[in-house]
Amino acid sequence: MKEILLLHGALGSKEQFANLEQNLVGSFKVYNFNFSGHGRRPSHQHAFTIQNFAHEVLDWMNENYIKTIDIFGYSMGGYVALWLARFYPDRVGRIFALGTKLKWNTEEAEKEVKMLNPEVTQQKVPAFAQMLVDRHGEHEWKSLMSKTALLLKDLAHTHLTDQDFIKIEQPVLLGRGGKDNMVSFEETNYVHHLVKNSEFKIYENVGHAFEDIPVPLLSGEIERFFV
Repeated sequence: MKEILLLHGALGSKEQFANLEQNLVGSFKVYNFNFSGHGRRPSHQHAFTIQNFAHEVLDWMNENYIKTIDIFGYSMGGYVALWLARFYPDRVGRIFALGTKLKWNTEEAEKEVKMLNPEVTQQKVPAFAQMLVDRHGEHEWKSLMSKTALLLKDLAHTHLTDQDFIKIEQPVLLGRGGKDNMVSFEETNYVHHLVKNSEFKIYENVGHAFEDIPVPLLSGEIERFFV
């Protein structure tokens, strides 16, 4: 049975994949884990960066004696998977990156960082704030949000370049929701043309939030691409 690793996005956790896992168990041996600081997993001493999260994946693989694995990554999880494909190509097989923002610069980072103010979130989007409390802990979610803002600022300077994408050789499926307000058609299509062995699919009437993605649609795409 094929093995697949599910990687969650920023401010997310592995628990979001529960329904998806149930749909995949007949076709895959499914793995997942929480990045540090997410889903009540303690933060490591290292900073939140894509490089450090990629090393957390490698550490997890080594601990589980897994040499190579296929990866489905949602949002930030997809970016971590692509980072691994670029710099540790022998550890990654096929990659499905869904809702992954691929264009990073100072302007893009500042725009996203504005959405990561805990006090404003609590005041203007209390339901979302409560969801983060439930997911990460009453005292942890604000710290997680602040550390995620630092990660995005780091991405403005340390990100995959055109030349990096060109060097990725693994089969890659780049997926984008037709109503995704965070990830543009243009940036995804641009990277699609850089990654030589890639496919680009748009899922109409789907936004950016993972909970908005129909599980049957997602599990069907995973089975189509990875099996």
